[in-house]
Amino acid sequence: MADIVEYRTEGRVAVITLNRPEARNAVNGDVAAGLEAAVDRMEADEQVWVGILTANTAGQERPVFCAGADLKAINSGDAGALNTERGGFAGFVYRERTKPIIAAVDGLATAGGCEIVLAADMVVATERSAFGLAEVKRNLIAGAGGLFRLPRAIGQAAAMEAILTGEPIPAERAHQLGLINRLVPAGGAMDAAQQLADQICACAPLAVWASRRVVLASAWADDDTLKKMTNQAFGEVLSSEDTKEGLTAFIEKRPPNWSGR
Repeated sequence: MADIVEYRTEGRVAVITLNRPEARNAVNGDVAAGLEAAVDRMEADEQVWVGILTANTAGQERPVFCAGADLKAINSGDAGALNTERGGFAGFVYRERTKPIIAAVDGLATAGGCEIVLAADMVVATERSAFGLAEVKRNLIAGAGGLFRLPRAIGQAAAMEAILTGEPIPAERAHQLGLINRLVPAGGAMDAAQQLADQICACAPLAVWASRRVVLASAWADDDTLKKMTNQAFGEVLSSEDTKEGLTAFIEKRPPNWSGR
């Protein structure tokens, strides 16, 4: 029997797959626990530097990356299982981590599914994808970060319209607004995400992780705090073995061999 959240590695990249296509990859307790465990595994593996989060849409007439919370689980009294102590909803949206994750979306990401995408670091999506927070249509609110992450990603005006109408944002529009890094034809999300991950893996991992930390803090921290964080990150990276390797490789006109140390 296949895992409800699958995990595999391809070189330096961990591929995490939501594998509940018969339920539109809706999040129940098993998905939340499985996704948190997959991120734990990625973070603990020194050989992995970047993650890709995708979804199995096999057999779906209209592909759905994730339909959000499993309403059947909520209705049966299992709502608490959809959150974990460290990760929040789906074991993911508030999970602290070091390594960047790319969401590879081929289909609809709605409600909590959209909030999972917003919690990733980058998004690759196909032209048939869409992103929505439809909670207001059910007298609910997006409670897993969407109300503040969507405005950060696409601006307040566009986010306010999407949130207050509950209407999904088509992929082309989401790309124009800056939610999507790369827009590709249907079926091409994983290949494009792998290409982006490989580009990141070609860079020094310590510098990538430190830079990510400061960029994320820029959403809430003041300039003095960011200056301190940048100086600290710069010092940590400068004292690493990889800095000497990067400078030596430049002088010797060869590709660097990063160690992550």
